Amino acid sequence: MSTAPPARRPDDEGWDTMEDTGHRPSERAGDNGHAGRAEPPGHGARGGRSERSDFPELFGRPGRSGHAVVAGAGMGGLLAARVLSETFGRVTVVDRDALPGEGVPRRGVPQGHHAHGMLSRGCEVLEELFPGLTADLVAAGAVACDLQGDVRWYNDGRLLRPAPSRLRGLSVSRPRLERSLRSRVEALANVTILDGCEVVEPITGAGGAVTGVRLLRPGHRPQDMPADLVVNATGRGNRGAEWLRRLGYGPVPEERVDSRLVYVSREYRRRPGDSDAVALIVGHGAAVPRGGVALSAEGDRWLVTLYGMGDDVPLVDPEGYHRFAARLPVPDLHDLLRRLEPLGAPRPMRVPVSVRRRYERLDRFPEGYVVFGDALCQFNPTYGQGMTVAACEAVALRECLADGGLDGLARRFFRHAARIIDVPWDMSAGGDLRFPSVEGRRTARLRLLNGYLARLHVAAEADPVVGNAFLSVANLQEPPRLLLSPGVLARVLRPRPGGVPAGHRPAAREEIPTGR
Repeated sequence: MSTAPPARRPDDEGWDTMEDTGHRPSERAGDNGHAGRAEPPGHGARGGRSERSDFPELFGRPGRSGHAVVAGAGMGGLLAARVLSETFGRVTVVDRDALPGEGVPRRGVPQGHHAHGMLSRGCEVLEELFPGLTADLVAAGAVACDLQGDVRWYNDGRLLRPAPSRLRGLSVSRPRLERSLRSRVEALANVTILDGCEVVEPITGAGGAVTGVRLLRPGHRPQDMPADLVVNATGRGNRGAEWLRRLGYGPVPEERVDSRLVYVSREYRRRPGDSDAVALIVGHGAAVPRGGVALSAEGDRWLVTLYGMGDDVPLVDPEGYHRFAARLPVPDLHDLLRRLEPLGAPRPMRVPVSVRRRYERLDRFPEGYVVFGDALCQFNPTYGQGMTVAACEAVALRECLADGGLDGLARRFFRHAARIIDVPWDMSAGGDLRFPSVEGRRTARLRLLNGYLARLHVAAEADPVVGNAFLSVANLQEPPRLLLSPGVLARVLRPRPGGVPAGHRPAAREEIPTGR
């Protein structure tokens, strides 16, 4: 009788990691193969810009002035560049990776191999900033969906009752989505993307304001690029705090939650009739700290991610992967996997600690510099909030620039971003603190809220109005107070003799009545 191999730990060879990936300085030759090697074809300026010997000629847009530099060409950096292009004559986006021409994973975004979620509010913002994006992605194989009617949600092992809703979603891989955004940003007349080039640090001028960045390209000496605004969108690494320390500023206050999360993903072939749902989402709960998702994606694929906490994590061998799926709170995802054809081996990832950096609490902060996206707050990715929060921050950055220009921009933006982050951070951090193994302060308010949500999930199994209220808040379309509104509260607290067995499936979908 054979024994199952032990779960490989996150520091084993072959594991992805989200720790500061793709943005470390590479001053010495041979660091990641960047310094001192020849550039591959296409390396450097993108978007049709002409190149000089060092950096490309940066063309502006008539009627606008100033130059903004964005460090990082991931989702956050592209969203920031899009709104900055409305204000600045020139925008330069800098990324260390050689950016691929196709929608494939890249070194600087290792999480691209794994399932991602764009919440309903995020889909709205993307369509506002990039009109026609949704239709183009669907034409390329992405799947548009009703997030309540077409997705099977399990919370605490209970199926949220499906019903037609106005919550629109898009099931697409992270690399395909990022590539589509990048192609649109590249097409903007006043935006240049420099790949294969990294921001080493910001530079300052008289009075301590940030006046540009120091750049390093392979085979070149570091050079300074002047800028009126620098946006740090380098992702989950904490280089921003180190940059501030070098400039003489104090430490940034942080809130941290370590769920010891590990997830393992695998792709499967998707065929008609595999499932009546576009996606299956099995959330982890206090009783069973294991979860998983299966998302439809372009290329007729299922993107499947299983996750666990601490020592109870998915294995990376195919048999162990399926055994873990069989131990989820409900059998649906495992039943689906048993019918599917795998397209590759399981791929693991160690997820770092969730960190919220409270820049809005600093007494001093340099002018001309803003921190954005994951560099500002990194969430537990199982809640699918990061990309949508970055989209909402892009709208906030646009509004802050319109309200007062560059003077005091960072302070205005950080206050606005903090209000955006409050709700998803409370939801994800509060959800993680349900588990005894997760360290953190558990207030009476948090215990009361988690208790209420557990009861709400019972009600949502039978009542589509309650389910819609929960999904509207989770998708950042409505404020949390909706869940405590008289109409929803009455439905949640309505007596249900004997309750509804966890995992119960309703016989048919119901329409959501008008009003709550």
